[in-house]
Amino acid sequence: MSENERKGQQKKLTEVIFQAEDNSAQRIDQSRLSRYSRIAIRMFHTPVLSVKEMVFPGVGEFATSLLTALEQYRKLYFLTVLHIDIVYVTWIEMLIGIYDVLNNVLMGIAYDHSRTRWGKARPFVVAGAIPYYMSTMILYSGALFLGHTANNDPRKIIFVFAMLFIQETFSTIYGIPRGNMLTLQTANPDDRIKVGLIQQYVGFTASQAVFAFLVPLLELINKGYLSIPMPYVYLFFSFTAGLTGMFGNMAMAIKCKERILLQPKPAPVTKTIFYILKNKYALRNFLAGFSVSWWSNGGYKWDVVTQQEIFGGTIPTFFAYLPNNVFTYLSISLIPKFQKIFKNNRNGVIILRLWDLFFALLMVAIGCPIMAKERKWGLVALYAICFGINGINDGPARVFEAELGREINDYTEYVTGERPDGTFGMLPDLINKLTAPLNSLLTIWLFKWSGYDLSLTMLPWSQGSKKVYQKVWFMYIGIGIFPDVIRMIPYIFYDLVGEKREKMYIALNERRALLANEDQGNAELEELMESMEEEKKN
Repeated sequence: MSENERKGQQKKLTEVIFQAEDNSAQRIDQSRLSRYSRIAIRMFHTPVLSVKEMVFPGVGEFATSLLTALEQYRKLYFLTVLHIDIVYVTWIEMLIGIYDVLNNVLMGIAYDHSRTRWGKARPFVVAGAIPYYMSTMILYSGALFLGHTANNDPRKIIFVFAMLFIQETFSTIYGIPRGNMLTLQTANPDDRIKVGLIQQYVGFTASQAVFAFLVPLLELINKGYLSIPMPYVYLFFSFTAGLTGMFGNMAMAIKCKERILLQPKPAPVTKTIFYILKNKYALRNFLAGFSVSWWSNGGYKWDVVTQQEIFGGTIPTFFAYLPNNVFTYLSISLIPKFQKIFKNNRNGVIILRLWDLFFALLMVAIGCPIMAKERKWGLVALYAICFGINGINDGPARVFEAELGREINDYTEYVTGERPDGTFGMLPDLINKLTAPLNSLLTIWLFKWSGYDLSLTMLPWSQGSKKVYQKVWFMYIGIGIFPDVIRMIPYIFYDLVGEKREKMYIALNERRALLANEDQGNAELEELMESMEEEKKN
């Protein structure tokens, strides 16, 4: 091979990885795009979602949040209801995590290459929701037929592994498309913010419903006031979440239109896997996340331990969480005001996350000395004040961060002409899984470091050690501070705001209109364009 040929190959490789594609909004001849500039501007500024298209994503979020809240008690279920040794649980979860790498890759490829007359995401959501929620219900029913056997019983270990394997498989099959539904529905940022607002309301309501019923039940059962077997408690919550989840997500998939046109013939995976290198914003987030992906809080429900053993039960916990619950609901109504104050999503995310970090540090710094004096109500008051103040920004912070993530994915489409939402995260997933063993080892080490004894019933100060509870308090509130700081750093350099952001979206919409006109690839987008044209005439 000659020197010129070698340089030519190197240049071609560089262009493939780092330069914009020929069919991207950056590279298409501006004279072709400019014909659609008025429609593009209208698409960016005009809300298009119907009422039902805003409501049904909320229904889907309600169902998903029910299960997400229950899943937070999964390890508690494995250790105290199924009675499996924590070492087996940790290794099972690590193996499932490794399998999840392959699962995500295959599903990501399948999703990115799917083009059907029913849409891109909807068929997967409809087909995947039923087996996912069914496997979840079976998982939480296991204690009824496996019984209270030894903590190394092979039947329990195989059962948990098999059900988590099935659950993870279908979680990915329906989860990746479901997560991208809103992006496919509308190009209007206000539409997406409104849907995010609705999802915040109903999602928070669903999760708090689980917390409000499950934790008091645990206390009443532990204190002997109720004789309901714990397997039946988990059975009830899992069936409620499962049945609601199947209905909610299928209804969302059936009732919501996909209007955003994607490239008719997607790029090969060998190219899309490297698209993260073309998106400087996503690349920075990936590097920050990878640097702390090994971090762990010990993998246990330390909030339940805090509520039952440190705060002392349901009544003190109610007062500890009351301000946050109230302010979180109120905070969602503050989203428009916060938008005006911060001007853009980047400023909102940075300032609101710094706000959270400050009060978390305050709780750790003040809480440990109070713990040493065993002043339960002092801890309750501290938590109520600090966690309550954090609740004021909860709704806006979540909505701004979600929209920021969608903007970053939109930037990929802008610079590549493709929207590989499925395979885009393949490289980060593959590399992050390399740290899974470190995460598992840290989980085991932190659990041993805490000195927390699982064999003792969850009752006020049942561990009998102030140091144990100081460590529990730190793992619950303080251990996540370092990763949060690292993950926030890339947003400081995020400059896709203001006029630059608007120009990107207008160029994207011009390209989508061009493709719809030339390729006739999306009936919903054609209908949207026609309505925009009608508005223009009127």
